[in-house]
Amino acid sequence: ELADLADQNREMFRADQEVLDHPERHFDRVVEIDLSKLEPHLVGPHSPDRARPISELASQVKDPANGFIDDISTALIGSCTNSSYEDMSRSADVAEQAKALGINIATPLMVTPGSEQVRATIERDGQLESLRSIGATVLANACGPCIGQWRRSRDSQESNTIVTSYNRNFPGRNDASPQTMNFIASPEMTVALALSGRLSFNPMTDTLPDGQGNQVMLEPPKQAPDVPEEEFDPGNSSYIEPPEDGSSVEVVVDPNSQRIELINPWPPWDQQDIVDAPVVMKVQGKCTTDHISPAGVWLSLRGHLTKFSENFLMGGINAYTGDAGKGLDVLSGETGKAISHIARHYQEEGVKWVVIGDSNYGEGSSREHAALSPRLLGGGAVIARSFARIHETNLKKQGLLALTFSSPDEYDLIREDDRISLTGLNELAPGKPVPCTVSHSDGTTESLSLNHTLGAPQIEWFRLGSALNLFHQS
Repeated sequence: ELADLADQNREMFRADQEVLDHPERHFDRVVEIDLSKLEPHLVGPHSPDRARPISELASQVKDPANGFIDDISTALIGSCTNSSYEDMSRSADVAEQAKALGINIATPLMVTPGSEQVRATIERDGQLESLRSIGATVLANACGPCIGQWRRSRDSQESNTIVTSYNRNFPGRNDASPQTMNFIASPEMTVALALSGRLSFNPMTDTLPDGQGNQVMLEPPKQAPDVPEEEFDPGNSSYIEPPEDGSSVEVVVDPNSQRIELINPWPPWDQQDIVDAPVVMKVQGKCTTDHISPAGVWLSLRGHLTKFSENFLMGGINAYTGDAGKGLDVLSGETGKAISHIARHYQEEGVKWVVIGDSNYGEGSSREHAALSPRLLGGGAVIARSFARIHETNLKKQGLLALTFSSPDEYDLIREDDRISLTGLNELAPGKPVPCTVSHSDGTTESLSLNHTLGAPQIEWFRLGSALNLFHQS
């Protein structure tokens, strides 16, 4: 029925002929892309926006100024990104070519299926066996190495290269070592690089020795289907259907548990302005959710927010000292103190605090702990040059104010021992700036006007304490 409706209205799904005939009349700019000139890219290290075509990578590896390590210590594909049936089929195609040529991987290759459904299906259809046949190791269906969940025995101070098909490659993310350089590639490119063991290898132009010692080239993988010919195999489902009425269910958690704790609802806004809030940290440069709320070894505590929040801003760079995760406690005068401990001290003294962020604060993974921790520790607001969209929303959901400077240069006005006052919060409204007074220790002040993107429902999140409180109320 749906197909029939689509067919009856097919013209609505096609470009207008007049636009195709004269695009310059309808668009400000016409961009032509020659598909025959496109080539695979690799991005990194340390940021997904450092991109270059594969043809340029070898020369960059040879340039000592870049400090790239040619030998690949590990190649990894899968996890939540680039791990579909199609992705794994293309990767398996490369593996099957290598197997036929007598070529095995030259560096460890780890495969993390994207879901139990994908794992079961590619086990049934043979893709996993193709990858195993060249020496790959199949891991559990989990975040895995993407967030540091794997056996990693290398010296953390040793520079090394890994190639992954993940979508995040920030310093320290994969193994808590900033010396690990993660280059992101497509799954099939990652498999090809694993066969060579070298970052400088270009499978489009370079050769590999086969089992007979002959130099051979890999072919680009064939086009793979989006879905299997048969239905997906659901595998071993761990889903437990909840009762129709769960109102009588009691969740019992050992109060002495080191891994799990129950969280009380956040308190609603106290209807008071935020006055003389200290700056718990002024962050300089890139500050991703990995910097705000590191994963890796901390993941065993993810169900115990109090303990987990000990890592708050552990990776953030202090704009005043250059130290990571440490700062000044203005109440005690102690310097070099962990940011989480400073925040906890302020909270114990009944003092709300603020974070000052740089550009695109909170980019990276959409992990909610990066917003839960500052709320738990008594934060009132994060003021930044700009926010990553998802983290900004997560802050709002937890009843925190996400505010931006009217001018990026105003970031430079904030000093280490300043006090920040945010006033007129009882008149908070969509599109209405928030008045801010910055009080310096020398007695001078700055008057700023901070912007926000709060809509009417999100302002209710703030007033009620969180989005979940609003949901519960309704």
